[in-house]
Amino acid sequence: MSQEGHKDHQGQQPPEPLPVHPAIIQKASKTRMSGDLSLDINIKEPRWDQSTFMGRAQHFFFVTDPRNILKSSETLEDARVTVEKYRLGVVKPGLTEDELWRAKYIYDSAFHPDTGEKMVVVGRMSAQVPMNMTITGCMLTFYRTTPAVVFWQWVNQSFNAVVNYSNRSGDAALTTNQLAGAYISATTGAVVTALGLKSLAKRLPAVMSRFVPFFAVAAANCINIPFMRQRELKYGIPVTDEEGNRLGESVTAAKSGIIQVVVSRIGMAVPAMAIPPVIMNALEKKAFMKRFPVLNAPVQVGLVGLCLVFATPLCCALFPQKSSMAVSSLETDLQERILHSSPHTTTVFFNKGL
Repeated sequence: MSQEGHKDHQGQQPPEPLPVHPAIIQKASKTRMSGDLSLDINIKEPRWDQSTFMGRAQHFFFVTDPRNILKSSETLEDARVTVEKYRLGVVKPGLTEDELWRAKYIYDSAFHPDTGEKMVVVGRMSAQVPMNMTITGCMLTFYRTTPAVVFWQWVNQSFNAVVNYSNRSGDAALTTNQLAGAYISATTGAVVTALGLKSLAKRLPAVMSRFVPFFAVAAANCINIPFMRQRELKYGIPVTDEEGNRLGESVTAAKSGIIQVVVSRIGMAVPAMAIPPVIMNALEKKAFMKRFPVLNAPVQVGLVGLCLVFATPLCCALFPQKSSMAVSSLETDLQERILHSSPHTTTVFFNKGL
C-alpha cells in the first residue's frame, strides 16, 4: 500500500460509505485491519502482461519452475488456502504482495485452473523439464534397436498422456473407459509412427537416424494430444466473456486450443531433440568419449535438460493460455445464444490448456 493510502487509512475521515450491506462493509473493514495488503490485486490473472510474449515468458518461467515439484503437501495446501481466502476478501495478517504472488504461482503449478483439483506430480508443467530430459535423453541415446525404440516411445507417450489429461481445458472429466481408450489409441499410434520412421531412416546417413526420435515425437504429439482431449472435440470447452461469465461450450474453441498446444509441444521438442544429436555426433568422435562410452547417456541427458529449461517456458509462451476468439467465429447456435444472453459481447475467452 502506498504512503498516501496508508495516511488516509490512519488519519483522515473515511469517505461516505456506498449503499452496501453493513455486513459486507464490516467484513471488508476487518479484513483491511488484519493485514496491510490491498484487496485490489487481481490474482485471477498472471502477474505479467499476457498480451506480450515477454510477459507470457516471465509467467511460464515461474509455472514450469522444476523446483515447484519439490513443494510439500503442506506448502501446496497453504498456498491454496492463501489464494482462495484472498479471492474471498480475507487477507492473512502480515501477508505481502510478493508472498501472495508466490502463493499464487505455487498454487497454479499444482492445481488445475478450471477444476481446482490437485494434479498428479508427473502431470504438472513443473515436472516437464526433469521428466522430459530423462526420457528424451534416453530416446536419443537408445535409438538403434527396435525394442529400445518401442520401449522409450511407449514411456514418452505414457508420460505425455498424463500431461495432456492433467492440463486439459475445461472442467469435464473423461470416464475410465474413455481415458483408457484415449491412452491406448495415443500410445499405439505414436509407437507405430516411430517404428515407421525408424525403418525409413535406414536409407539415410547415420547422423539423420539420430533425428528419428524428434520426428516421431512431433508426429506423436499430433496424435496423442487430440486423443487425450477428445471429449473437448466432441462436446466443446467453456467460453466466457471478459468478466469470466460462462457463455457456453464451443468445439471451435477446443480445436483452436488443441492446435496451439500441439504447435507449442513440437516447439519444445525442437531444441531438445535437434541440438543434442548434432553435439553428440561430434563428441562421440573424441578420444575421451570413445574411452568412456558410459558417459554417453548422462551427457545427452544433461544437454537435453539445458535446452528444456529454456524451451519449455518459451514455447508455452507462444500463445496466451487465456486465448480469445471472435463470437462470429463460433458455431452458429452458440453465436445465437450469446447474442440473446449477452448482446454486447464480441469476443469470447477460453483456457487453451497446456
